[in-house]
Formats: sequence, structure tokens, C-alpha cells
Amino acid sequence: MIRFASHSALIAAAAGLLLTPAVQAQTAAASEGDFATFAPSGTPNSDKIDYSIWDEAMKNLVVSMGPSLRESAPRPDASLGSRRQYGHVSRYRLEGTRVMFSFLDADVISSFSEYRKDLENTADIVDIQSLSRNEQLAYWINLHNVAVIEQIANAWPVRQPREIKNDGVPMDEARFITVEGIKLSPRDIREKIVYRHWQDPMVIYGFWRGEIGGPSLQKEAFNADNVARLLTRGAADFVNSLRGSQEQGNKLHVSELYKEAAPYFFPDFEKDLRAHLARYADEQTAALLAKTTGAEATVAEHDIADLAGGSREPTYQNIQGADGTQQSFRIPQSMTALLRERESKFQEIIRQGRTGTVTFSNIDMPGDPEDKEKGEVE
Repeated sequence: MIRFASHSALIAAAAGLLLTPAVQAQTAAASEGDFATFAPSGTPNSDKIDYSIWDEAMKNLVVSMGPSLRESAPRPDASLGSRRQYGHVSRYRLEGTRVMFSFLDADVISSFSEYRKDLENTADIVDIQSLSRNEQLAYWINLHNVAVIEQIANAWPVRQPREIKNDGVPMDEARFITVEGIKLSPRDIREKIVYRHWQDPMVIYGFWRGEIGGPSLQKEAFNADNVARLLTRGAADFVNSLRGSQEQGNKLHVSELYKEAAPYFFPDFEKDLRAHLARYADEQTAALLAKTTGAEATVAEHDIADLAGGSREPTYQNIQGADGTQQSFRIPQSMTALLRERESKFQEIIRQGRTGTVTFSNIDMPGDPEDKEKGEVE
């Protein structure tokens, strides 16, 4: 069991230092041999990595907007006393999860960098490739998401994460992560390591992009025991949302992220993707699949998945307590409006009787190999 020293600032806020190598180093192409070193070993060991610090942070920094109602959120009113629109305006703003970037101070932001470096250094202590497949998968997902959160936290306020650059290189392509001496970008982790060595497209839903239009950031750190459960949860949330799949005319339109993953998981795009969506579809989405044709990857929303819309609003108001009393905690008007919309949505979910989910794990499925470990992500 590998444990990291506690970063008190991270945990306190859950209640920076950017690496800036030269542009040449950022964009230099690593050889296929470099990435081949991350192929999982055929003889896994029983070592485990403890992510309790990150788990504590996620439970307190991530806000869930609840399951999708497959209804576009209306355009919000402009902020009081201003013609400028602060906060979120996206039709998908009531889907997925949000990170509270606007509440983070400098100490907490720097602790993200410390923790990312801790995860990098773990690869010098344990043989990542010789961990169990689930343990490796949890490591890569957590490292990716920590790095993305770190970069966004350092750059905030920013309206869209794709605007962030590291020495002139877009964040997703910048090689600011170093594992076993090899420089990696978030995209490298997804495509050249995980997508290449894991067969199940459910891994798509573990990687947080910082955008409303992407998979949700889970309120738990990934580990070997929960990775299959969290990926299943993320898949169901995304597939059964407007940002994942929707109808336009009689055509099925899906997230552009599926096209990005197509070379690895959906070679016959329409057929393979529809089969994948059907695996997680609820009753409403199953009906959508049945009445549409095609599969066009056109759905996108690049706005930041935070509570403030990536901007500092100059007007604030106090929050009322449950008993109607005024509290000293002040938040922007647009955030107050978003949280009220969220509350109204939850009331509608309760009215519809959609108040819980049941997840099955560690069960035998038709076609499973006899030696397959229960809960293992292929």
C-alpha cells in the first residue's frame, strides 16, 4: 500500500506551480517505443495505491447537477443592473458535475501541483505496469484528472479550458506530465496508453476534460475496487444526457468525443457506437435509438464545468439558510441563479420518482472468460 503525505491545504479547501518546459520539449513527438513501455504486464502483482487525499478533495470540490432530464435549460436572465451575461448560459448547464474553482485560494491550487507530482513520483516507487489492470487504470485516470484540474485552477478565470495554453501549447496536447522519465500530455494518457491497452469503451467516461460537454468528474477518486462501478455510472450519466446523445430531425446526433475515440473502439462507427449506447441506455434513450437513424458526432459544449461560468462577477448576494436567515457567505448572482435552477430540477426528479440507482457488480456475464476477475475492466 503506497500512501502520500497529507496536503493540509488541499483537504482544507475541499472542506501553483505550473511546469513550463520549452515549447520544443512540449511538442516533441515521443516514439512508439516510449509509449510501449506503459503496456500492462502479463503477470500483475498485488500492490495498491491509496488515493484517500484525492478522494477527500473530490467529495468536497465537486458538485453534481443530477441526472439529465433531456430538457434544454432556458437562457438565463442577464445579471441585475448589467447588460452583460455572467455565469452559465449553456443549454447543458444543468447536466454533469461542476468543480468549485472560484472558491480555491493559492495554497490549494499549488497543492494540486504537489499532488500531481506525487502521482508522477509513484511510478518511481512502484512498477505501474505490473499492477493489476484495474489498479493501473485507476492510476492513469486519476493522474489525468488531477493534471487537468491543476491546469484549469492555475488559469482560472477562463471561459473554456481549450483556451488554456502551456508555453503556447494547448493544455490537452502539452506534455507537462512526466512518468518514468517520459513526458505525457492528457491526450497521450487517454489515447496512447488507456485507449490502446483497454478494450472496453467504458474507459472514455473516466477522463474529465473540464468542459460541460464532456463526461462528469466523479465525486470519488478512482481505485481498483470502484473503477468499474464509477465508469458504469459515468457511462449511464453521459449516454442518457443531451450532451451525449440527442435527436435532430430523425437523425441521431452524439457527442464529438465519440468520433475522437472511434479509431480505438468504434471502427464501424454507426453500428459499433449504437451497440455501445444501447448497453447503457435507459428507457427514454432506448426509444431515441429506435426511432432515429445514423450517428453524427456533432454535439459539443466547450464551456468550463465550474459553478461561475469561468468569470468573476462583480455583484454578489448573501445566501439564505434553510430557516430563512441570512448567512454571511456571499456568492455571485449568476451562481445563485444556477443553484436555484439545480434545486428546481431536483424537485422535478423527486416528482418523477427518479430518486436512486442500483448498480450490479462482481457478477458473471455471458461470454466472460473463465479466468476473468470480477469487476475487472477489460
